Amino acid sequence: MKAIMVMYDSLNRHMLAPYGCDWTHTENFRRLARHTVTFDNCWVGSMPCMPARRELHTGRYNFLHRSWGPLEPFDDSMPQILKEAGIHTHLISDHYHYWEDGGATYHQRYSTWECVRGQEGDNWQPLVGFSGGPSPTKNLCGEPWDNWVGQDFANRTAMPDAAHQPQSRTFKKGLEFLQANYKKDNWFLQIETFDPHEPFFSQPEYKERFPHEYRGPFCDWPDYRPVNDTDSPEFIDHMRKQYASLLQMCDENLGRILDAMDQYGLWEDTMLIVNTDHGFLLAEHGQWAKCHCPFYSEVAHIPLFVWDPRTGKKGIRTNCLVQTIDLPATLLEYFGEPLPGDMEGKPLRPVLEKDEPIREGGLFGIFGGQICCTDGSWVYMRSPLPGNRPRCEYTLMPMRHGGRRAFINNEVLRTMSLHRPFSFTKEVPVMKLESTGKVSQAEYPTMLFNLKEDPMELKPLENKEQEGRMTELMKKLMRANDCPREQFVRMGLLGKEEALI
Repeated sequence: MKAIMVMYDSLNRHMLAPYGCDWTHTENFRRLARHTVTFDNCWVGSMPCMPARRELHTGRYNFLHRSWGPLEPFDDSMPQILKEAGIHTHLISDHYHYWEDGGATYHQRYSTWECVRGQEGDNWQPLVGFSGGPSPTKNLCGEPWDNWVGQDFANRTAMPDAAHQPQSRTFKKGLEFLQANYKKDNWFLQIETFDPHEPFFSQPEYKERFPHEYRGPFCDWPDYRPVNDTDSPEFIDHMRKQYASLLQMCDENLGRILDAMDQYGLWEDTMLIVNTDHGFLLAEHGQWAKCHCPFYSEVAHIPLFVWDPRTGKKGIRTNCLVQTIDLPATLLEYFGEPLPGDMEGKPLRPVLEKDEPIREGGLFGIFGGQICCTDGSWVYMRSPLPGNRPRCEYTLMPMRHGGRRAFINNEVLRTMSLHRPFSFTKEVPVMKLESTGKVSQAEYPTMLFNLKEDPMELKPLENKEQEGRMTELMKKLMRANDCPREQFVRMGLLGKEEALI
């Protein structure tokens, strides 16, 4: 058995031809859809980058217990389970968060791995005193120039053409793996690129394919904020065209993998999964990016394509509800390995073979923000009570996102107490840490959407019956996740009798 996962970061479903977009150039995604089952109802779980990747290893939600951080000692890891079963697992990635303090423990779970340097503010090119780039005195994304913005432009000096960009180098290494190993058996290859995550850096030949009118200052890196009065229609169009330019490059590299599948006959015996961690807001709903605002459809409703050679199903679509947590379960089942008892994800085989649903609902969200729930037809985004407390993190790994992904600071560590084991921590107690600070997403109102009538979530509804039903589904899924009791308190989900316990 062999399997390939091609994973992107911030890949927008609504920008792809198989999902109805008619102005971006994504012919290889269209070609992919002809070879696979296209999922119309796939959703994120834990957000953003590293929480989503923890789900890819563990097959369970983690945003109700902890924010961004490494794998935990008690976590089950799909690549490691495969490795221990004699399946060679190989990671090739330019997603530089894997190698930072707030990641760090993921790549070691694979049999082998390769790190491609240079994305975003990766501390790569050592240009002492560098102040190049289009605007060294202006923050493009709220950071000092000598931090990751300046570092990013230093990194770009080593990328004179598309072949030198991290994405291309990542896919080149993936193709080298396939050339060396396509005749062998029992391997899993994960080709993962940070693109089309911002900054939307692409070469002139890609930009030229999307001509548009824009005469403002250079910008290919949107900030995480609401759209404001200075964001002209021309600027918004410019940012969307910048994204589309980088997406064109993603499409071309996907085509190289599809060419290799054809050349080496891999469609006969190799599973192919093409996925992403989340999408990205390009001024839709009056917002840029993600995390600071609700996880609207552009972020949370994601593309997924799967080819399973055992079923032979291709060129078809499914509307069955699935999530990121289902992917590690799918790979373990494919290789004939039992699922860990703590895994919440379900193998996709019933969906792929018979279009048979595998779940009644799913949770998604970010630690300390809204808790969202979908049944595939409705989406319920519930905000916490005023004050957004109590709020605690549970971990054995004192690292997280913030301060450029570093150690949790001493002030927070001084609040530490030892908490009883959760159902999934293998009878190991964990640190309980107070979570402070503002979570801007939590300040947005609770919203309910009917996806069949309003798939882009433009019209929040007031429907007490449906809100009550979705609330009960949310509580059921939270209990199944063994989430802390204070999450129910924070969200106002305890009934009067429960509140007295």
